[in-house]
Amino acid sequence: MISLVIDTCTNNVVIGLLNGLDVIDQKIEFNDKNISTNFVPLIDELLKKNNTKITDIKKIFVAIGPGSFTGIRVGVTFAKVMAWSLNIEVVPFSSLELMASTSSDHVIIPLIDARRGYVYGGIYDYNLNALLPDEYILIDDLLKYAQGYEKCTFVSFDSFDFATKLPDVDIRKIVFKHFNDNGVKPHSLNPNYLKKTEAEEKFSGE
Repeated sequence: MISLVIDTCTNNVVIGLLNGLDVIDQKIEFNDKNISTNFVPLIDELLKKNNTKITDIKKIFVAIGPGSFTGIRVGVTFAKVMAWSLNIEVVPFSSLELMASTSSDHVIIPLIDARRGYVYGGIYDYNLNALLPDEYILIDDLLKYAQGYEKCTFVSFDSFDFATKLPDVDIRKIVFKHFNDNGVKPHSLNPNYLKKTEAEEKFSGE
């Protein structure tokens, strides 16, 4: 079964093709803020390179957040439209979970810079089980949570003095974890922003 993995939530766009649990190919592309126009050509390039047709894809694994509002919308919208047109299901996963896939340590803390001293962060074990659910949280508060673990590894695509900067991710590990998950119908797929947009915050007076 051919599946497509999509993550457009962070500074690095991740796309990959798998046959069952075997990775056919994957690509990590810096998100240059033109993701809305560049994303479809990236998918097309990956498919052509591997002699794969859109109709060969039988399942889509897509990151639904947290991260960039625009990036999340692009990935989720693409997955919904593609899944609807192919009449296939979509399996959602967390962008932080995918980042946690890179470490072999027992406790991994992925984080995304959310500005103003905040991050999107979570705490995962080696098997990608959430020890602390994804949160929009102050960096200092996340560091306090981390003190409860004897040893942990911080990972990020962003630059933090205390975190390992990620060169790559392990899409196979994500697919392995969610391989037998029941997918959702395209219209049921929703983004997980974890916080309001700046416009919503200003409107509500927060």
